[in-house]
Amino acid sequence: MRYAVLGTGEVGRTLGGKLVELGHEVSLGSRTKDNAAALEWAAGAGPRAGHGTFAEAAAFGEVVVNAVGGRVALPALEAAGAENLDGKVVVDVSNPMEFEDGQLRLSPVESDSMGEQIQRAFPHARVVKTLNTVNNQVMVDPARVPGEHQVFVCGEDQDAKNQVTALLGEFGWPPHRVLDLGGIRAARSVEMMLPLWLSLFQNLGHGDFNLEVRRAR
Repeated sequence: MRYAVLGTGEVGRTLGGKLVELGHEVSLGSRTKDNAAALEWAAGAGPRAGHGTFAEAAAFGEVVVNAVGGRVALPALEAAGAENLDGKVVVDVSNPMEFEDGQLRLSPVESDSMGEQIQRAFPHARVVKTLNTVNNQVMVDPARVPGEHQVFVCGEDQDAKNQVTALLGEFGWPPHRVLDLGGIRAARSVEMMLPLWLSLFQNLGHGDFNLEVRRAR
């Protein structure tokens, strides 16, 4: 398939690189066509890797992955253009975080979420929230963490969630370890996991961890 990955940071480059490795075509999108990180990534990722502006990447992709920071996600997607998102699965992996005086803050939190804001702003896109609860390396290589740990999906379109679940399977997440939390409102709960993730990261000293939900028999 053709994927647009919006964002040239570590998350975007990691996801884009894995998609290319799996045989997909990827356009890495950024604010400007001559973004240095995008140019370097495309040059090193092989012939199935390209780059362009947010709009060019989104027009290219059959699926759009929002891998920019949550606080700039809406402007990036607006730059991508609603006409390039309509009808497409938009995979949102962002977290709405910022740091003030060295302390993590989330905005929105509790009464809203980035996933919901994106769905409201682009009502004809098929937004699926996922992967925001693990670091970028675990996103594409869950075997870095032993055990039956899980990731979550939520969104309004079941077919879109099924498609994203299949993509997660390509990354190494089997279907029984992908927990469907329902509609996009559930993005609030997974986004609010970030402070816990950060506390665990500070305690453990690295990002190769995840949570496992145990069910009673």
